[in-house]
Amino acid sequence: MDSTKIPLDLILEKMAEDAEKAQQRVSKAAEVLQGKLYTELATTPYDIVYEEDRVKVKHYTRNENAENKLNVPLLVVYALINRETMLDLQPDRSVVKTFLESGIDLYMVDWGYPKRKDRFLTINDHVNGYMNNIIDFIREKHNVPKVNLMGICMGGSFSVMYSALHPDKIKNLVTTVTPSSFDTDKGLLHVWMKDIDVDGLIKTYGNIPGDLMNLGFLLLNPARLMIDKYVGFMENMDNKDFVENFVRMERWIFDSPDVPGETFRQFVEDGYKKNLLIQSKMYLGGSRVDLKKLTMPLLNFYGEYDHLVPPEACNQLTKAVGSKDVEDICLETGHIGIYVSSKFQRMFAPKIVQWLRERDGDDVAAVAEKTKTRRTVKKNQPVKKKTGKTPKKGLRK
Repeated sequence: MDSTKIPLDLILEKMAEDAEKAQQRVSKAAEVLQGKLYTELATTPYDIVYEEDRVKVKHYTRNENAENKLNVPLLVVYALINRETMLDLQPDRSVVKTFLESGIDLYMVDWGYPKRKDRFLTINDHVNGYMNNIIDFIREKHNVPKVNLMGICMGGSFSVMYSALHPDKIKNLVTTVTPSSFDTDKGLLHVWMKDIDVDGLIKTYGNIPGDLMNLGFLLLNPARLMIDKYVGFMENMDNKDFVENFVRMERWIFDSPDVPGETFRQFVEDGYKKNLLIQSKMYLGGSRVDLKKLTMPLLNFYGEYDHLVPPEACNQLTKAVGSKDVEDICLETGHIGIYVSSKFQRMFAPKIVQWLRERDGDDVAAVAEKTKTRRTVKKNQPVKKKTGKTPKKGLRK
C-alpha cells in the first residue's frame, strides 16, 4: 500500500504567501495607527439652551430646507449611565443627523457628571424636577402644549414615569431598550441586581462610580466584551475606518459618569427587587405612577439579543399602558447595535421619524380611535434633589 506523500512544496508556498500577506497587513496597520485618525465624537453642532445644576440641554439646528418639518419638538432623555453622545457617535451613523435632516426640532438632555453633593438626588428629582422644568421650558419656547419625548434605557424608564405623571404635556412617547418589567432572570444583570448590597455600595462610595458599573457590565459577557472585540481589532487594524470607529466606541464606553447614590438605590429597590413600575405601584413625590394614565401614542423598541435589558424586560410595557395606539418593534441586535449598526440605522431613526410625522398634526384621541391596534413587529429589514423636593428653575438661554 502506497503511503500518502505530503506535498511539502505546496505547504511551503502557502506559508510564504501567508507570511507576505501578514507583513503587508502589519505594514498597513503601522501606517494607519501612526497616521492621523479622526475619532471625535458628537460633532453635530448644537447650542446649550438650558442649564440647571449639573444638567444641560442641547438644542440642535435642524435642516430648515427639509420637506415636511415636524411641528412638535422632540426631547431625547438618555440614561444616567454613559453619555448621550451615543446618538451622534460617528458622522455616517448618527441618529441625531437623521432626525435633523428629516425636519425634527431636536433637544437632548446632557445629565453631566454628578458631584458628591448629588448623592442625595432621587428619581423624583430627575423626573418631576429636572425633566419637568426642561419640558416646561421647551413648551414655553415653542408655544406648544405638548412635546414629543424619547427615552433610552434608564432614561426611557424615567420617560415612562414622566408620561404617566404628566400625560397632558407629552404628545408622543418613544422608548428604546427601556426596562419597565424587572421580573425576569434573563441576563446576569437582572440576577445580580436582585441580591446586590445597595446600602453597602452607597455607604462606601456615595455616588456609584461609573468605572465600577463599567466593570460589572464587562463581566456580564467577558469573552465577547473583553477578548473577542480586541481580537477583532487586531484582525482589522489595517482598516482605517474600522480603527476610527473602534476608538470612538472605546471613548464612549469609558466616558461613564457616576450615578447619584439615592437614584441608584431607588432604581434597584423599586425596579429590580420589587418590580413596582410595571405594576403601577411605584410612587414619585407622593404620586403613584399609574401606567394606565399613559394615554399618548407609544412606540417601543428593544433588541432581541440585548444582554443588559432583555426583551422580557421591555415587551410588557405596551400591555400595561392606557394608550390604544401602541407598537412594539423588536430588532435583531443588541443594546448598542440599535444606534450604531449601519444596518439598523436604516431601520431605527427613519421609523421614528415616520411614526412621529404620522402623528404630528393629529389629536391624540383621534389617532387612538383611528388605529385601535396593538402591534408587535420583529424587524431585520429596513422599515420595513432630595426626596420630595423639586429643584429650582434653571438658567434659560
